[in-house]
Amino acid sequence: QVQLVESGGGLVQAGGSLRLSCAASGSRAAHAVLGWYRQVPGKQRELVASITNGGNPNYADSMKGRFTISRDNAKNTVYLQMNNLKPEDTAVYYCNAALYWGLGRSDDWGQGTQVTVSS
Repeated sequence: QVQLVESGGGLVQAGGSLRLSCAASGSRAAHAVLGWYRQVPGKQRELVASITNGGNPNYADSMKGRFTISRDNAKNTVYLQMNNLKPEDTAVYYCNAALYWGLGRSDDWGQGTQVTVSS
């Protein structure tokens, strides 16, 4: 199991930037694929980006270009740099830790952090 603590959300004007951080802890944290998802009321949670412990990123197509995910393995921390934010980026952003074995996968989630982009 992986424990996740997020920080960095808030209110920003359109065109602005925010950086989210998520500190992972637990015996399996170093092995997890860490990522960010977001959710707005009434919609499914969607992938923003994820990154392996080897530093390989994966982005949802709609997030490419404005968002950058990075990872500091020494700190077991994942970051999401969000630039040129738009009102439609307003959502609760959740940190995720995914562990894979064979065909199986387990997920742990942070508590979520609100990002609000004003127009």
